[in-house]
Amino acid sequence: MSRDYEQFPDNDNGNVLWQMYEDGDDLTEPHEIEFSLAFEKQENAEKCAIFLLLEEQKISMYLDEEVAPNLWILSIHVTMEPDYADIVDLEEWFTKIAQQYQGEYDGWGCMTYVYDED
Repeated sequence: MSRDYEQFPDNDNGNVLWQMYEDGDDLTEPHEIEFSLAFEKQENAEKCAIFLLLEEQKISMYLDEEVAPNLWILSIHVTMEPDYADIVDLEEWFTKIAQQYQGEYDGWGCMTYVYDED
């Protein structure tokens, strides 16, 4: 199949989704997608976490000293069909939220599950 650039644009998000599709991942099924925010201060990460909990988001938080001392990572776990437009919308929303708490948006990831009947 040739790549549909409307569904899988030629950018980072489109490339990841295209690779998932090419690897046999069913993008019409819900996946847990993890969006990450990074904070230099624990207090800011905690305030952002409370805000996201009040927005009914599923979150986790950890200190990632392997990357930098005092780097707090806040992960938001969203179960959704991996759709380009929806991912871009969530990235924009999480970017704004991170900035409100002196953090930054740090990308998204998704575990892919390929079921092989053989």
